[in-house]
Order: sequence, then C-alpha cells, then structure tokens
Amino acid sequence: MAQTPNEVAVKIDDSEKYAPEIFPPDEEQKLLEESSTEKASANKTFTSGEYNGAIQGYEKALAVCPTYLEYDIAVLRSNIAACHLKLAEWKQAVESATQALDALDRLDPPAPKEAEKNSAENNGARSSSGGGGGGVVGEIDDTTELLLDALTRTGHTINDVHKLRTKALLRRAKARHETGGWASLQGSLEDYQALCQPPHQLSHLDQKAVQAALRKLPRELEDAKTAEMADMMGKLKQLGNGILKPFGLSTENFQFTQDEKSGGYSMNFNQNPGGGK
Repeated sequence: MAQTPNEVAVKIDDSEKYAPEIFPPDEEQKLLEESSTEKASANKTFTSGEYNGAIQGYEKALAVCPTYLEYDIAVLRSNIAACHLKLAEWKQAVESATQALDALDRLDPPAPKEAEKNSAENNGARSSSGGGGGGVVGEIDDTTELLLDALTRTGHTINDVHKLRTKALLRRAKARHETGGWASLQGSLEDYQALCQPPHQLSHLDQKAVQAALRKLPRELEDAKTAEMADMMGKLKQLGNGILKPFGLSTENFQFTQDEKSGGYSMNFNQNPGGGK
C-alpha cells in the first residue's frame, strides 16, 4: 500500500529541521497491521532458512511502516542484519544493524561525550534520564517526545528499546569482527566494550561470546594494524621508486634510523646501498 510522505519541514530557531508527520490513528493502525503481517511472513521465511526471501519480506514491511515508529523500524532493520549474518554478508549486516541502532538512538539518545557532558554541567544544564544512552542533557526535544509518544501508543517501552539495542549491537559487533581489517576490528571492539556497560543485560551465552571476543580482539587489532601498515609502506615504496627511477635512485638509497630517546627518525642518503663497486 502506498504511503504519503511522512516528513514535513518545520522552522525551529530559524533553521530547518525535519519532524515526522503523524498519521491519523485509524490509518496508523492500518499501516502498522499491514507491516506486521509482512514481518510475520518474513519471520517464517527466515525460520525456513530462505534468508534472501526473508530480507525481501522485511523490506516490504519497512515500505508500509510509518517512519516515525522508530522501534518497529529498528526491529525490521535488526532482522535484516540477522539475515545478512546468516548469509555471511558482513558489510551489509553492519549497515543494517547500524540503521537499527540509529533508529533506537532517535528514541533514546545516547549520553553525550564526557567533554560535552562536563561543559553542559558547567553551564548549569541538568540531565534527565533518557534510558539506554544514559540520559539526555537538558529537556527532551519535541521530535524525541513525539517519537516516545508513538512508542508508548504502540505498546512498547524504553526497556524494549534497551533489549533491542543490545541485540542489534551484538549483531553489528559480530559482523564488524568478521569483516576484519583495522577499522572494522576497532569498531567491533568498541561495540563489545559498550555491551559490557549498563543498561545492556546479556544472557550467559552472550556474555561468554562477548568476553571471548574481548580477549581475542586486541591481538587481532595489532596484527591487522601491522599488516595494513606494511601494505601501506609497500605501496609508498613502490610509488617512491617510480618517482626516483628517472634520477637513477630508489628508496633503497634512503635509510631511516629511529632515535630511541625521542622516537623520531633521521634520514641518511646512501649512494651505494648494495655495497658493491
């Protein structure tokens, strides 16, 4: 069923900000029921092991779900991430899990960074409890309040948001770990570390998986860093040799020595790096 646009521009403090347009109750209910029917069908498809078909089903559910029902959107995005995990499509799983987490963050904004938090406290701002993110500095803005009203109206709570955030974060952490590479492994480590903090509540099996990943990741990160640095230096050396070749030189003519005290490097030129005559 086709949907009318769910976003309208409103003026706040002379700057444009987009706020969702709320459907009338009967239309909202109709769209949500249609989305739930598609989701239920996709769940059966997932259970049967037809993961590509399940993705298509969840996307159909997304197409009719009102965009301001962030919790329902996040459930579908997280389910799509689960499908991609089953298909070993790690990057797509990361993307879908991140979209789920973004939707949840709009309902339950994350805590500010420490510096921002300290600055707000110095300015006399008060923190109101927001939930999984540890609270929101200042008052909840109109859009967040609107989204929270929709959450309650559809029978969900902030506790449901916390549980779903844990599930989506577990999926993204695993997908990032499987993706490999320095940046992805660093992201995976951060996700697993976040899962050890409240309000995340892990099952015994999930706790074991998280702790096992936290034991392995530091070494894997160091190995990935070393490998990527070696690859980068190899490419730079190849580029340098291409530039120096017309002058009868190569990167072998330049030797770098690290100063043990300062950690800096000095460069020496060697006219005959091979030592031959």
